[in-house]
Amino acid sequence: MNHVRGSCGSGGVCSCAGQAQPPVASINGIALHEPGQHPGEYELKERAWTELLRQQAVRQGLLAHRHVLTAPALAAHEQQAIERMLDEAVPVPAPGELECRRYYQSVKPRFVEGRQVHLRHILFAVTEGVDVHRLAVKAEQVLLELMRKDVPPGRFAERARELSNCPSGAAGGDLGWIGPQDCAEELANELFLQKNPLHGMGLRPRLVHSRYGLHIVEVLGRKQGRQPAFDEVRPRIELELAQRSRATALHQYVRLLAGRSRVEGVDLEAAATPLVQ
Repeated sequence: MNHVRGSCGSGGVCSCAGQAQPPVASINGIALHEPGQHPGEYELKERAWTELLRQQAVRQGLLAHRHVLTAPALAAHEQQAIERMLDEAVPVPAPGELECRRYYQSVKPRFVEGRQVHLRHILFAVTEGVDVHRLAVKAEQVLLELMRKDVPPGRFAERARELSNCPSGAAGGDLGWIGPQDCAEELANELFLQKNPLHGMGLRPRLVHSRYGLHIVEVLGRKQGRQPAFDEVRPRIELELAQRSRATALHQYVRLLAGRSRVEGVDLEAAATPLVQ
């Protein structure tokens, strides 16, 4: 039987073979972290993108060459040089009026000002270790109970005090008057931001799901707010569309740099050819 000779030089099976460290991620041979370090996926990609841009700035003569083995942190003047490089490499045209009007129509409810609902809810929180199926069954049972025609007027508040995992449960689930910015994104989308949001009053006939869990929701009052005209929000729309276009173009530019580089230990979705912007 043949034995694998380990790096320690022993003739037998080397116990250190199973202790090998994962390879160090690098860009063109420049390490993104020290051996033994294990950055998270997002942090590792951030380091890789930064190093790709630094090396590109060096190639263009915007930054001095540095003899380093590990990607260095950038000084303020180096970050500014990279920003200037990106401004030239990734120009973003201003969005036209037609594009802005289409965007306005597609997300028109987002621009309504002053809208509010008087809301109360019962939260069934989804936390670590919770049986989500059993929790959902319980929430549905309570919702069906509250939807019965003969339910006593104070039953919602009683069940909120008894079951809700939100501090508002102590007040019968009453959240008072709130706007889209005051509640979880999923609740805001359900109550305010859809093209045909739930404008009605009363108990919602289905559970609302959010990052916090399952909600039984009742709308006690509603202020519709004011819909600004297109011209009032056009500067905001132009800024949003320009920022979105720039983010897309920057992502494509970095992918192109990655396609021209030797990238090891990190997936940057490299592109071999320029992408359509």
